[in-house]
Amino acid sequence: MASGGGRWLRGLWAAGQPLFQGRALLVTNTLGCGVLMAAGDGVRQSWEIRSRSGQKFDPRRSASMFAVGCSMGPFLHYWYLWLDHLLPASGLRGLPNIIRKVLVDQLVASPLLGVWYFVGLGCLEGQTLDQSCQELQDKFWEFYKADWCVWPAAQLVNFLFVPPQFRVTYINGLTLGWDTYLSYLKYRGQVGS
Repeated sequence: MASGGGRWLRGLWAAGQPLFQGRALLVTNTLGCGVLMAAGDGVRQSWEIRSRSGQKFDPRRSASMFAVGCSMGPFLHYWYLWLDHLLPASGLRGLPNIIRKVLVDQLVASPLLGVWYFVGLGCLEGQTLDQSCQELQDKFWEFYKADWCVWPAAQLVNFLFVPPQFRVTYINGLTLGWDTYLSYLKYRGQVGS
């Protein structure tokens, strides 16, 4: 039985390899970001439905999360390529550059993606730019403090151990919980959410 399972896993691995090469990697990263962001919102909405009577699933909300996630996928794809070019490093000998990568990621990409998230969703949901900017101002520091609690350690592992072509996928794997939190932060206190 174990050998049958091993063959199945090897077959699955072999079938998935083309998704992490060449142009397909960009598509994989893009769709992965969108699917996981929508899934995180789905988890959050499921919790809201259980805890609030009359609450219903809002597919438009999850579709907006999917769209924003997909829009972030290409940025993340090229961001990690650029970071690897700017600060090449591998293994423990590259630890100084890996720490620099984590810091650059936290100081540049994280705030940018926070702005992108709140303004992008606001636009998709009919907010004015002023309303989106106000929401960003109200929620940014809470977002950014939580980001510092989660992502530096995750990125340290990412840059230290994960091969470059799997970096966005690794992060996407961790984002289900993070995206659930982002959905909570974005929609908490809203009637019908």
